[in-house]
Order: sequence, then C-alpha cells, then structure tokens
Amino acid sequence: MLKTPIARGVALATLGASLAIPSMAQAEFLKDSKASLEMRNFYFNADNRQSGLASEDSKSEEWAQGFILRYESGFTEGTVGFGLDAIGLLGVKLDSSPDRTGSGMLPVGSDGRTDDDMSAFGPTFKARISKSTLKVGTLIPKLPTVLPTDSRILPQTFRGAHINSGEIKNLTVDLGRLTENSLRSEAGYEDLTATNVSGGKATDKFDFASASYKWGDSGLTTSYNYGHLDENYKQHIVNLLHVLPISEGQSLKTDLRYARSTEDGNANVDNKAIGAMFTYSLSGHSFGLGYQDMSGDTAYPYITGTDAFLVNYVMIDPAFADADEKSWQARYDYNFAAMGIPGLTFMTRYVKGEDFGANGNGEEWERDTDIAYVIQGGPLKNLGIKWRNGSYRGETAAGADREIDQNRLIVSYTLPLL
Repeated sequence: MLKTPIARGVALATLGASLAIPSMAQAEFLKDSKASLEMRNFYFNADNRQSGLASEDSKSEEWAQGFILRYESGFTEGTVGFGLDAIGLLGVKLDSSPDRTGSGMLPVGSDGRTDDDMSAFGPTFKARISKSTLKVGTLIPKLPTVLPTDSRILPQTFRGAHINSGEIKNLTVDLGRLTENSLRSEAGYEDLTATNVSGGKATDKFDFASASYKWGDSGLTTSYNYGHLDENYKQHIVNLLHVLPISEGQSLKTDLRYARSTEDGNANVDNKAIGAMFTYSLSGHSFGLGYQDMSGDTAYPYITGTDAFLVNYVMIDPAFADADEKSWQARYDYNFAAMGIPGLTFMTRYVKGEDFGANGNGEEWERDTDIAYVIQGGPLKNLGIKWRNGSYRGETAAGADREIDQNRLIVSYTLPLL
C-alpha cells in the first residue's frame, strides 16, 4: 500500500466523492476507475557559455526524482453522470548545488539553493451529458493555444474549467477558461503571464475555444483555435494535418500551421507565424523537412511555461520565433521495430534560423538527438530509458554569442494501480 502524502490525498478524495454519491449510482463510478503511478528519474547536464558571463555561471547539473499519481473515476449512472479525477505530484532532489542550478526541475530559493522536495495535489470534478464533458479544477489541456510542458520530472498544470464536446460525428469542440498556472518546477499556483510579450500583465483569465474536424477516411483533419490571455494577447491558429497512404508501410504526412497574434490591453504584440512540416515514412524510416516564417513587429507569444505550437519548437532554443525570423528543419527518425527490435527508437534533427535581431542579420542553429528504449517484456516491462543530447549556437537579442550543450538522461516507469 502506498504511504506517500499524495497517495493518501488521492485515496481521501476518492473516498469523499464515493460517500457523496448514492450507493446505487456508485457502480460505474468505481467500476470504470483507473489509477497509475508514474516515476521519472531525471539527470540534467548543461554547459551554457555566453560572451560577457563568468565561466563559473555556465554550469547547470542536477538530478531529481518525480512521482506522478493519477486517478480517473468513471461516471455515475443517469442522464448526467458525475465523477472525480485527481493528480498527486511529488518531486525530490537527488543532487544539486547553488552553482549548478538551472535545470528547471525544482524550485530555487532566495539563497540560490533548490528545495529538497515539492509536492502538490489537484482534484478535478467532472460531469458528463451525452458526449459532452465538463471538468472543473486541476487541468492539463492539450490544445494549440495552450500546451502544458511535460519535459521535466513533473508536468505543468492549470486550474480552471474545460468543456469537451463530441456531439457531432468527427467534430471535436473545446471551450474553457484557465485562471491559474503551476509551472513544472513549482508546487503553488499563480496568475498567468506571457512569454514574448512586453507591457503585459499577470492575469487570471485565459479563454480558449477550439474546433477540430476529421474529414471521414480522407486522412485530413482541420482545426481552428482561439486563445485570449487578458491584458496580453489574442491569438487565432489554423491547422491542417493530412496523412496520405502511398503503399503498405509508406506514407506522406503534411502539417500546415498559421497563427495570427495581436495585442490586448497595453501589451505590444504583432505576430504572424507560418509553419509547414512534411514527413515521408518508409518501413521504420521517417524523413522530415520543415519551414517556419515569423512576420510582424514582435515574436510569437504564448503562456509562460507552456510549449509553443510551432513546427520548429525544439529542445533548447525558444521556438526559433523571434520577430522576422525564418527557420528550416531537417529531421530523421527510425523505429527499430522494423528490424526486429521493438521499443527502440532514434531521432535526430537540425534547425537553422536567420534574418532576426536588431540589424536583421542574426543567425542560430540547434542540433538534437534522442535515443529511447522501452523494455517490452519480463519483470521490467514498460521501463523506459531515454538519452537526449542537444547543441545550440546563436546570439541573444543584445547580440551576445551563446553556446549551449545539453545532455538529459530519463528513466521512467508507470505502475498501474487500478
């Protein structure tokens, strides 16, 4: 039996919800419940060199352990079904020091030291009518206008309300408001802020709306997405995704994206982002080519801590999304299942950006490589090991040279509990 505080929190929340539901309605609520414990062991090493900085400020090296306990109930019987989800988060420092912080895994105190641990518990109450579900509480939405990051030991979470509806065949509609944000390295919640926005304010209002339609068996999905971060920006995103089967084991994937972002309140935002990614797959091999174009007076805006919905949003550089920046990407993936080694995958990519900065002659590039293996059987089944390596070379907005080399080693395992 789990003894951690987050495990007890999930159990108490579930018990409380069960007591509040009439016994005749509890059957589906409990029968369809699911729970799991995900464990992430994360080692982060980065060498950050920038002209004008002392060498002792360049090192970032930390090691931490994350625990993510997820509970998802079924719904009570009746026209309106009620349920409860919950997430418990615990992050534990394994190794760090004031001269090696900066991994983004744990909170950093006023003395420059990372906290020994952090924990949080978030319940989510839900109601379902027909094919529509309302969730209120802790949320991890995944939409082009708001993509919570999940690239460290714990995921970013929000508080708010979210309606997801699938009443019309092939059409998915999402509506909602987010009011608070908890970063991946923080246990508490704060008002929302924006990245790449000057003159903006912290706010408790981010409204979003999304409609995604799958065009039958054509392999085509189109979507329109709207996001409004009060006193910061308004954003419209259109996405076209198409997969063309060519023959058995052979396909061409097209991903086209357009975003228009404008100011709200006294903020300064004016950005148009166009992106295209084409991926050809053949017998385990995937070859991708991408292009991204920023126009307007400012960089691409997005909620602080989230990932940006851009084809060139990669491992180290913040999205290759400076004002007027043009960037391209070449990517190669291989799934070793094609040669009889299921669970082993490889990815490498190169991104080059140019034509940005005060004089319009800024340049930057990034090279990333991922190797991952998930054990397929035996007592360690589903244990995952991933090594991520990245190198970045470029300039800051002030023109200073930057050189970054990173290595990340992640060992993960998910244990089903229900």
